[in-house]
Amino acid sequence: MKILVLGGTRFFGIPMVEELIRQGHDVTIATRQMAKDHFGDAVSRIQVERMDPVQMEQALKGKHFDVVYDKIAYCSNDIKYAMDAIDCDKYIYMSSTSVYDPKKLNTKEEDFDALGKEFVWCNRFDFPYEEIKRQAECALWQKYGDKNWIAVRYPFAIGKDDYTGRLLFYVEHTMKSIPMKIDNIDDQMSFIRSDEAGKFMAFLADKNVQGAINGSSSGTISLREIIDYVERKTGSKAILSDTGDEAPYNGESEYSINTDKAEGLGFTFSNLKDWIYELIDHYIELVEEK
Repeated sequence: MKILVLGGTRFFGIPMVEELIRQGHDVTIATRQMAKDHFGDAVSRIQVERMDPVQMEQALKGKHFDVVYDKIAYCSNDIKYAMDAIDCDKYIYMSSTSVYDPKKLNTKEEDFDALGKEFVWCNRFDFPYEEIKRQAECALWQKYGDKNWIAVRYPFAIGKDDYTGRLLFYVEHTMKSIPMKIDNIDDQMSFIRSDEAGKFMAFLADKNVQGAINGSSSGTISLREIIDYVERKTGSKAILSDTGDEAPYNGESEYSINTDKAEGLGFTFSNLKDWIYELIDHYIELVEEK
């Protein structure tokens, strides 16, 4: 298939593109070409400013793609710029479980009603992250409901390639006894491994499915479990304080993500606790090397 990837040179976009190449697809990546990639001659490239509708139209005019992956759309205007400029048979949007308000245990796709929510055209900085992602989905549901699209909803993606440093925060603060303010230490949370996030996206290329779909590693873990593991492994002691550094996962309620729809298509997600401790060990080594 002829596939266009908007983004794809960072984080789990890399294993996604690698998997699409492995599957034999004709892949084009569209970026500002600010970040280098290692795909070489295995992909074609288009240079475009994603947030400029004129550039999008000029760069993509006359081109047809079987599938388009949009990893860098955040708001409803981003959706508009893509959908109005691109000729494709299927559009796969990288959404987020942040659209759920709130997330809860066994969160299912229907727990966010993008058809019933009030819609506005917005830019990336018009609202908080959670709301612009909701508005992006509202654009798909309410303005492009006649198109063939998928909105993939992930919780926090984590891995050795995670540039956000959010999980690393808890490891480093525990090991160095730096005070942290954590408001949800015992709440169970879901995650997805970054390489698996990319592979599931690639898996969807030829699947007959539409609308929203959740992806997540199976199982959950609490921040207390993570911190306790670091303490046992390193002999350090976490300091919890209301005046400590604000922890990055604060504000997240207890939740898990239901993936029955994805698994019904034949995709099997890994179990969170089969790999997260190995990832924590990697972060421990990084802190020890500093």
